[in-house]
Amino acid sequence: MKKLVVLSSIALAFLASCENKKTETKNENIVDASLQYFGDTIKQDGAIAADQLATQMKGKDSLKVKLTGTITDVCQKKGCWMNLNIGNNQTMKVSFKDYAFFVPKDAAGKTTVIEGVAYTEITPVAELKHYAEDAGKSKEEIEKITQPETNIGFEAHGVIIKK
Repeated sequence: MKKLVVLSSIALAFLASCENKKTETKNENIVDASLQYFGDTIKQDGAIAADQLATQMKGKDSLKVKLTGTITDVCQKKGCWMNLNIGNNQTMKVSFKDYAFFVPKDAAGKTTVIEGVAYTEITPVAELKHYAEDAGKSKEEIEKITQPETNIGFEAHGVIIKK
């Protein structure tokens, strides 16, 4: 009987993990209806402007930080990544910790607060092409990607999007 209960529990957990997760986090202590929360519930307090990140990263491989800025692009397949404007005509790819949550696909142009770890990364050509495909770029645009990029990446554990 114990084995049946354990096996049933495992099967239910597996099935639940395969379902589309509801991405918005609910927190009864949050009263501002103009904000959407994803992942860990974070606060806006202490966020620095995203265009200050490059200065903060000087001489560091990674940095725990909370940023605020404008979303420029979102994965159009699932909302599993977004790009954030970091100034000087540059964007930063933001992924979500443990692929545990997604953001709305229509979030481009909205203001966000993200908390997590910024890091220096080299993105290979194949991955750049994959991101371009996810963003809905044309075949011609994707074929123009021929060199890896060195840039700042970000793994967010919590996201706030202003509606």
